[in-house]
Amino acid sequence: MNRFELIVFDWDGTLMDSAATIVGAIQAACKDLDIEPPTDARARHIIGLGLNDALMSALPDLHPSRYPVLAERYRHHYLAGDRDLTMFAGIDPLLSGLTQSGHLLAVATGKSRKGLDRVLAATGVGVYFKATRCVDECPSKPHPQMLRELMAEVFVPPERTLMIGDTTHDLKMAQNAGVAALAVAYGAHPRAELVAEQPLYCAGSVAELQAWLTRHA
Repeated sequence: MNRFELIVFDWDGTLMDSAATIVGAIQAACKDLDIEPPTDARARHIIGLGLNDALMSALPDLHPSRYPVLAERYRHHYLAGDRDLTMFAGIDPLLSGLTQSGHLLAVATGKSRKGLDRVLAATGVGVYFKATRCVDECPSKPHPQMLRELMAEVFVPPERTLMIGDTTHDLKMAQNAGVAALAVAYGAHPRAELVAEQPLYCAGSVAELQAWLTRHA
């Protein structure tokens, strides 16, 4: 029997190679409004949060009235590069293999429902996921509601659930939901920050992630 029945994936930076595009869109949106843009490191840190929470975290001193305009400019720049984004190499066979081995797969993401549905259709990997939750349906990570709702939908308890993500927000969400977590260090947050959250393992590549899951999940 598999150790974990339900495996939940973050999207950006874990399945899709989108961190650099997100950072660039945040910085370009700031320049549009003559706002000092956050550094690459600061912009990468807020990846995985809902857009409003992300912008407020990256630019806490901005007047509240400016966040909606900044969000609109972010969406403009992100969508301009959205169709060029690709899944990390090896993700499709990873998801296929986990499905064939009897795991239930799900997504918990800081993307909107509209955004997630668009990329699921464009990439063709939507067929692998039994359930998905987005930030416009649940509180932003690290709040545990996404994971709690996913587990309830597919009737899997916390002790049989594994969360996989590239940010500390993912790992803290798993902690808050009482589920095990696995980190990937090829996405948004540095390895040292991920390891400090004490995940079961921190994979440096998709191949390394697949090897760990084959042996331990």
